[in-house]
Amino acid sequence: MERLPGFRDFYPEPLPHPDVWSADARQYIFAKWRATARTYGFREYDGPPLEPLELFTTKSGEEIVGQLYNFADKGERSVSLRPEMTPTLARMVAAHERNYKKPIKWFAVPQLYRYERQQKGRLREHFQFNADLIGESDPAADAELIALLIDSLRAFGLTAEDFVVRLSSRNAWHEFYHRGRQDSSEADAVHEYQFFQVIDKLERALPEESAKKLAALGFKLDDVNAFIAGGKPTAQLQFILDNLAARGLGGFVKIDYHVIRGLAYYTGVVFEAFDRKGEFRAIAGGGRYDNLVKLISGGKVNLPALGFGMGDVVLLELLKARGLLPAFDANVDVFCLIEEESLRPATLQLVQNLRLSGRAVEFPLTPTKPDKQFKRAQELKASFTAKLDNDSYVRIRNLKTRQEVVAGVRDAANHLT
Repeated sequence: MERLPGFRDFYPEPLPHPDVWSADARQYIFAKWRATARTYGFREYDGPPLEPLELFTTKSGEEIVGQLYNFADKGERSVSLRPEMTPTLARMVAAHERNYKKPIKWFAVPQLYRYERQQKGRLREHFQFNADLIGESDPAADAELIALLIDSLRAFGLTAEDFVVRLSSRNAWHEFYHRGRQDSSEADAVHEYQFFQVIDKLERALPEESAKKLAALGFKLDDVNAFIAGGKPTAQLQFILDNLAARGLGGFVKIDYHVIRGLAYYTGVVFEAFDRKGEFRAIAGGGRYDNLVKLISGGKVNLPALGFGMGDVVLLELLKARGLLPAFDANVDVFCLIEEESLRPATLQLVQNLRLSGRAVEFPLTPTKPDKQFKRAQELKASFTAKLDNDSYVRIRNLKTRQEVVAGVRDAANHLT
């Protein structure tokens, strides 16, 4: 029996095969994400992995259905595994925003699912660090969120030589679009979104293909390229640059109007983090979505919002390439040896006391020869062995320094340093 295509098995290290993923690396990434978010005052939330299909079609239209794991459940409801977290967040905030002081600063680490073609850095499921700030329209909020993104990557040892956050503005592109339009119609919003889609793929598409699509929309590729090359920041973007520079983070950001973000709900500042060498897909991306809470709530709640998402797949590839993943060992603190079975009950009490003190402790579950016990302690890379001399005293050995001490059983934990 094999796993489904595009899904992953996570094993403890050492990994049995290069085709599986490290559960230890995953937990390491999660811990860094959570710790950094909390230093910024963000609180963790979560939602169900299964949502009404309408939640996602309301935001993205019926065309998204082809990318979803959706089905009719036993109650004949149209449902879907979540492809992203933002609609769930918007639904949750709309339901209970009166219970929270603004701005709301929340983060989550959900597992997300998309039924799409697999490629490097993109699977059919992944975990994602989502951070969102709701209820503040000032660009200071944008700067705060981008600073969190930067520090989340710095927490792994990445520097300004490894990644850059490229800042752009949907508002700037909106103004460019309307300056170039010769007429306006009811279909203009659809037309503008089609234009944004072309810009979003500009760096990945052949120039002649982009030129053809832009011409069909009434624009010239040369004019678009000239706007991007100009790179003049809007007042909002300049504020953000100055804010980040004041924090000492100016070297991590630059204006780049290639970035526009393909999702329709973005309304203002948008940004993406890329590795400097250009070896991988975008590490993270996000921006303002000031109308989404209003849309999801049917107009009942209207709150400005912004956020970003950072997936674990590309990040893990980047950390491996830069040699920034630590060694993941079993991390056993103590292996309790039982050479005299008559001392097993007293040893079990010692094991329990050491575990209650926060130590990771292993011991032989069944009668085992002393040499095999010691070999097992070495396999687990235990820092210490502990062996009872009698019911009152324990012999503790540091396996690195080979030093040995005898201590009272009740005082054993104080000698494991």
